[in-house]
Amino acid sequence: MVPSQATEETHQSQPESVTVKQATDLPASSRSTPAPTATKPPLEKDAWMNIPVVPTGVSARAREIYQLGLELGNDPTHFSIIGDCQNVSSYFLAAFDNPGDFSLGDEYAYLQPTIDYYQGSYSRTSLAVKGGFNAAAVISPLRADPKSCNKNESPLDCELRVWKPSVVIVSMETWWSEKPAEEYDKYMRRVLDRIIETGALPIIATKADNLEGDHSINATIAQIAYEYDIPLWNFWAAVQSLSNHGLSSDNFHLTFARNFFNDPVRMKSAWPWRNLTALQTLDVVRKGLTESP
Repeated sequence: MVPSQATEETHQSQPESVTVKQATDLPASSRSTPAPTATKPPLEKDAWMNIPVVPTGVSARAREIYQLGLELGNDPTHFSIIGDCQNVSSYFLAAFDNPGDFSLGDEYAYLQPTIDYYQGSYSRTSLAVKGGFNAAAVISPLRADPKSCNKNESPLDCELRVWKPSVVIVSMETWWSEKPAEEYDKYMRRVLDRIIETGALPIIATKADNLEGDHSINATIAQIAYEYDIPLWNFWAAVQSLSNHGLSSDNFHLTFARNFFNDPVRMKSAWPWRNLTALQTLDVVRKGLTESP
């Protein structure tokens, strides 16, 4: 069954009140976390719509965060995913651990080294991905898997401790329709601060939908990426040319096709573009972090 049929926990579910609790056995460093860029002015209205789908490189601060993570024992070949039902491994990125499930074609053959580099992360089930998760839920210990996570450990801290990623894709589409973007901003910053504290580099993603009606969530995401000087994967821009902007009839879930990027018919659906542009973003980030400037 494809994601557009939404059999998972509804994206409008109401999580409980949350507080940020840190895992006691995540590594600590004698170095301080790289400070964010000095306060920047807000982006101009709708400027985020013109930001490229795939970042063009990584900042000096991003490299500092990554180097701190290596000191703390993060695995440079591991990435994690934090998010909701748009990020479950059966649809998002898992194909890249299974050569018969995707085709790069000649145009995207350059991405194969990045596929090889992160083998094992693509199809792994993240402890911080679940239908209905949002930026508040992933920092709530009440939402963690009790079989895999420590007592009082949030899904986010659990994932960071177990997998020790060097890079974390943060894709949080789900939010309460009646809650303002200011609340999203508050919780997202807590998520990103915790990831950065452990020396993992967040890649923050915009969403395809506009359930809030004014694109305020995507504007908030772009502003945060700008202030934090971290990579932005502007997925919204990748699907604008597709029918209904790549959305199914519920205007939330993505249209589905398999990941054969040299098939023009399949590339009329949103899921191949989601997987392709996520991989392209990982490729840019990997090169920016591991290759000499």
